[in-house]
Amino acid sequence: MEIVSPGIVHWTARHPHIGIDVSSYYLSDEHVLLDPMEPPEGLDWFEENGPPTDVLLTNRHHDRDAWRFAQRFGCRVHCVRVGLPELEGRGEAVPFDFGDELPGGAVAYEVDAICPDECALHLPAHRALACADGVIHYGGELSFVPEQYMDDPQRTKEGLRAAYRRLLDLDFDHLLLAHGDPVVGGAQAKLKEFAED
Repeated sequence: MEIVSPGIVHWTARHPHIGIDVSSYYLSDEHVLLDPMEPPEGLDWFEENGPPTDVLLTNRHHDRDAWRFAQRFGCRVHCVRVGLPELEGRGEAVPFDFGDELPGGAVAYEVDAICPDECALHLPAHRALACADGVIHYGGELSFVPEQYMDDPQRTKEGLRAAYRRLLDLDFDHLLLAHGDPVVGGAQAKLKEFAED
């Protein structure tokens, strides 16, 4: 568990279905989890550091260990409405729509392109933007998810670039990515370069 910016805790854990490490975040002052996997330290860490009240999913595929947190702490799990059908039978989720303000002051923005429920969560209090699958950060550079996960790679990439260009109007300095390391400081310029490439 690493504090990457005041109030933002980051960790990685191996995703059992895809076999790679993925990133999760905890907004410690707001008691809000983003796309959580259980950390190596276990759920007891949250008992000692302030239990979470809410889980925000950046898309339907990122429920990960959300239900484990919900069972242990009574968290509400929030998912964008168009992604809810995929979660049926897994647990009760609170729907939200693009443009809604969510727990922790997060605001949901539509990304789409790669899947209808792909969203970005703007966290104004932290000057951060949390992104789902459209952009990843391994090895120091932002890149797209591998093309095998895209129905029409060229069209998907164009749609993602357009979506990220729209998000550049927001005020953020950090990118909290579900896949790869967070970009701490200078993230807006880095995303701009990626989106305009």
